[in-house]
Amino acid sequence: MYRGVKILHDPVRNKGTAYTEAERDYLSLRGLLPPRVHSPAEQELRVLNNVRAKPTDLERYLYLVSLQDRNETLFYRVIMNHIEEMMPIIYTPTVGKACQEFQHIFRQPRGFYVSMHDKGHVREIMQNWPHKDAKIIVVTDGERILGLGDLGADGMGIPIGKLALYTACAGIHPTQCMPVMLDVGTNNEALLNDPLYNGLERKRLRGEQYDELVEEFITAANEVFPGVLIQLEDFGNNNAFRLLEQYRNQVCLFNDDIQGTGAVAVAGIIAGLRITGGELEDQKILFLGAGEAGIGIADVYVAALAEKGIPAKEARKHCWFVDSKGLVVSSRENLADHKLPYAHDHEYVDNLLDAVKMLKPTAILGLSGQPQTFTKEVVEAMADINQRPLISALSNPTANAECTAEQAYKWSKGRAIFASGSPFDPVKYNNRIFVPGQGNNAYIFPGVGLGAIVSRSRVVTDDMFLAAAHSLANMVTEHDLERGRVYPPLSRIREVSAKIAYDVATIVYDRGYTDKERPEDIMADIRNYMYKPIYPHYA
Repeated sequence: MYRGVKILHDPVRNKGTAYTEAERDYLSLRGLLPPRVHSPAEQELRVLNNVRAKPTDLERYLYLVSLQDRNETLFYRVIMNHIEEMMPIIYTPTVGKACQEFQHIFRQPRGFYVSMHDKGHVREIMQNWPHKDAKIIVVTDGERILGLGDLGADGMGIPIGKLALYTACAGIHPTQCMPVMLDVGTNNEALLNDPLYNGLERKRLRGEQYDELVEEFITAANEVFPGVLIQLEDFGNNNAFRLLEQYRNQVCLFNDDIQGTGAVAVAGIIAGLRITGGELEDQKILFLGAGEAGIGIADVYVAALAEKGIPAKEARKHCWFVDSKGLVVSSRENLADHKLPYAHDHEYVDNLLDAVKMLKPTAILGLSGQPQTFTKEVVEAMADINQRPLISALSNPTANAECTAEQAYKWSKGRAIFASGSPFDPVKYNNRIFVPGQGNNAYIFPGVGLGAIVSRSRVVTDDMFLAAAHSLANMVTEHDLERGRVYPPLSRIREVSAKIAYDVATIVYDRGYTDKERPEDIMADIRNYMYKPIYPHYA
């Protein structure tokens, strides 16, 4: 047990001014703290006042990260009690700006870095991690950070932010969370020319050496932390699909950009159909963007139709893609492998508007990273085709959204069912208040991870994400739908995560993916596991 100033510098055990009189005697803290003992509620009030006084979201982010480095319990108390206010600061959209400025706002290290220079010694260095019971690793190589592209080692902000959400939204203990950056270089010339850049000053590693480093990392992670869940995050398209297929059946691993995004978007479609009155098998989905997120959504949608007895080949005909070169059709040459299953035999057009007019989709989903690509003409065309068009502008951060909530409602004359990747404020149109739904992956991955961790699953499967999509859609109330929202409010996110974890764990036990004995009460087992930000007593 640390005493004196050392415990004040330990973010896991530090209570700041909340140490009691007895604890101050026991831990040799007399004189090291102001004399008044503050309650956690009073400390929370001080934090809120400071956060709200900051002039920009980036400064609010920096203040909260500093609090996390000083006092994790207080940090998570504030986040959990004010999740709707704080999530846009600790994650999207602010985390994107933080990653872009990462080398300039760097204060102290958080997370774990594995570089190509560590090849051959990854297992050895992973034992330097101070917490010996890691249950979840979020790892990126920084090549495709949100919609911002290659940010190299500055992409560390993403694993840090994701893991904060694992704790806040699903109750994974902070000491069981490990953010990892695989630094294999960057092709971002601005970073390479920046003297303050923290990563390797070289172009990206590719090919066999890259694959060997990834394999060594995954092997070492499972040796040092047996059974650890690994979440692949913000890898480039080619590596993301390839690595998922290579490792998904070998270790407990998933890719949130593919599978998590797929589940949250399909949940929004299922909930939206409660407004339109349509059936899942009668929809035609047009995606703008054919990368990890779009293909992931289509794959979950196909799985949902398979539940209804529709063969995969037929189900894929419900999903169409427009990429940077136009409509993805079978006559196009040199299509990437992940696009081929959705390259249908159809006339080619080179733009989204013509594709909408020709295909007459019931829903358009934007995952392009290109702002303002759902133009007035596109939204009006969707409204001409559908009484209640589903329009999801899912690209992050907010500046990259395909359209704003206000544009979608205004251009559709209030008939659009709108969702977005980053948050938008409520919109007043024709004396009605619309509350946009946020298709945030935080509704999905924390619950899936919690279920896999508590059940000690050996794998994470696609049917777990389909179950998560149904769970999330079922949590949307009639009140939410009346306001135009196809996702529950973020204030219910721990409840959502627990329900998803229950459904995931049930699959794990039913299908024998674990050696753990099935508990009598799965939900009680999950809730007992979930971390609560309560200070320990030391005396």
